[in-house]
Amino acid sequence: MLLTGCGTAVAVPTVVPTASETPAPVTAVDLAAGDDEDGVDVEVSGPSQVVFREITLRPGAGTGEHCHAGQLIAVVQQGALTHYAPIYPSGVHVYHAGDAIVEGAGYPHQGVNEGEEDVVLLVTYVIEEGEPLAQTDLAKCDAPEQH
Repeated sequence: MLLTGCGTAVAVPTVVPTASETPAPVTAVDLAAGDDEDGVDVEVSGPSQVVFREITLRPGAGTGEHCHAGQLIAVVQQGALTHYAPIYPSGVHVYHAGDAIVEGAGYPHQGVNEGEEDVVLLVTYVIEEGEPLAQTDLAKCDAPEQH
């Protein structure tokens, strides 16, 4: 079950009480939390799809170069993700456990696990309805903007 309100959504696990227990009327479980210094501005024109996904990258694995037709907000739950994108002055940024990742629409990028433990990401996609979550045809990606 999902509860929403005031612009936030929390996962609510199903509680099955024993005969002697009275269940709490509402419970909430924080799956991950992260910090982002730049702020978040999410906007999709027209109908959109919202997808929550857990992504695990084994050591040495990568996402492949791609872009998104909408916004992506993620938290690194475990490990360190090396993020290659032309939006960074040096072309690369490393996100560690507890960091938030906010990706805008259109620019090509890829994430790689260059560490020795799994990288686990909890990702929310807000993408225009009918568009893929990730676009691998880079001709459909926009020119990057520098941060």
